[in-house]
Amino acid sequence: MKISGNTILITGGGSGIGRALAEALHAKGNKVVIAGRREAVLDAVTSANPGMESMLLDIQDGADIAAFARQVVERFPGLNAVINNAGIMKPENVPAVDNLAIIEETIATNLLGPIRLTTALLPHFLKQPRATVLTVSSGLAFVPLALTPTYSATKAAIHSWSIGLREQLKDTSVEVVEIAPPYVQTELMGAQQAADPAAMPLADFISEVMTILETQPEATEVIVERCKPLRHAEASGNFAQVFAALNARHG
Repeated sequence: MKISGNTILITGGGSGIGRALAEALHAKGNKVVIAGRREAVLDAVTSANPGMESMLLDIQDGADIAAFARQVVERFPGLNAVINNAGIMKPENVPAVDNLAIIEETIATNLLGPIRLTTALLPHFLKQPRATVLTVSSGLAFVPLALTPTYSATKAAIHSWSIGLREQLKDTSVEVVEIAPPYVQTELMGAQQAADPAAMPLADFISEVMTILETQPEATEVIVERCKPLRHAEASGNFAQVFAALNARHG
């Protein structure tokens, strides 16, 4: 991916990794458009970053995604990249058998949302000289957290979908790049995560991601050092040990 001169849409751009990526890419000379459901949060980000734009989007609503895709292309005809960052992560008490609402919300947000939005934007992207679809999976795509089984499953699905999409688009102008974060200091699972010393500082994560994007423009996966034990657990033969250690920490 070329690191500057793009028009980039970032879902979930109002906070956490989405906001940090938006600000880092904005600083590199890209036109950045952030999207999310909370207008006040988006406005706070754009006010702090003159030149950044925002649009409202309900990533769980298929009809809203379709309308949004038409509007964003009309408003920003130079759009040539999307970062599918919006996501939720909620614990599930499986024995209680009362998780269906969480399961459906998680799948709609983390899996159907990126697929619907990318599908809606692809006709436009295929007309661009160069375009990029960036997916945000997780280290939990490779070693699941038992506390959040559906979240982990959606991220595994995003990883698999990214590979298939990349193969189908290999002879086009559209590249597919997967970013797999480790456990990062954000409020994805609440304020305690943002302050957890066991989590990777957000600034450090973004710095490493930007370095990889800048120095490895042909990279198809962006895996920071903190995430490599998870990414390579199966191949290294350490899956059982990594799974046990992960779930002992977060059980």
